[in-house]
Amino acid sequence: MTLPAFLSTDRPFLPLNLGGNPFGWTADRDATFAVLDRFVELGGTFVDTADSYSAWVDGHEGGESERLIGEWMHERGNRDDVVIATKVCKKPDREGLAHANVVAALDESLERLGTDHVDLYYAHYDDEDVAIADQVATFHSLVEAGKIRAVGLSNFSPERMREWFETARRQGMTVPEAIQPRYTLVSREVFERDYAPIAAEFGAGVFPYPALASGFLTGKYRTEADFEGVARGSAAKGYADAGGLRVVDALVQVGSRHDAEPATVALAWLLAKGVTAPIASASRPEQLDALMAAPGLALTEQDVAELDEASAGF
Repeated sequence: MTLPAFLSTDRPFLPLNLGGNPFGWTADRDATFAVLDRFVELGGTFVDTADSYSAWVDGHEGGESERLIGEWMHERGNRDDVVIATKVCKKPDREGLAHANVVAALDESLERLGTDHVDLYYAHYDDEDVAIADQVATFHSLVEAGKIRAVGLSNFSPERMREWFETARRQGMTVPEAIQPRYTLVSREVFERDYAPIAAEFGAGVFPYPALASGFLTGKYRTEADFEGVARGSAAKGYADAGGLRVVDALVQVGSRHDAEPATVALAWLLAKGVTAPIASASRPEQLDALMAAPGLALTEQDVAELDEASAGF
């Protein structure tokens, strides 16, 4: 697989994108630093966050994750050794993709991250009040200014996403290097039908979320009791109610043949499907071992076929 240009460096790239949404939420400062330290120790380089993380928590306004990542990079002195992606559009006081708002939001993100650029800047969601041509021009101007290295798109309709790519290419402006679609073993159809062809046509990297389906594909949710008192349990329970436990059973079965955790198998399946790097998050450093093992797990054709069959309804 050809890596997007923003990942094409002299450093080896481990195809796992660490999600920063727990930072400042289920991971406090010490836990965040411990997770990031362990991620780098195991060979990781690519960290994904957003200006809106974690605005959904009472008393938070967004930017908490970025600020912790920035403090960590400052203390470790390692900005040049990590790749940082962040996003704009959903922070409560910076909603939308109007030019002035995006410019201001990026400056605020850069301040929190303590850096003069981000490697990948996503339009987190579409803003249908802003014409695609205007969005393209805004993000191109940020590349030209040196504040971002590459552009990414997330949570756009297939039609508007294709328009974005086509407009940028036609006008000779910055073509997105990445998309961040919803794609997991329990959320397959829309990506495979609508978004995979766009990524293939325009050569964009694919960084799917939530790769472990809010923790459901780790195998820790197997009964009703497992969903009680868990911050992300309600999201995971929806997958179980839709018949997802048969997918978990398949993950356990495949994992037993490789002495691998279900989470490892779930991420390895995404890599076998050709994604650039799945996005997975951790609130504790010990959770990373299973995630970081995924690139080294070579699933057989039989393994992939069994997982495809178990997840066919999704």
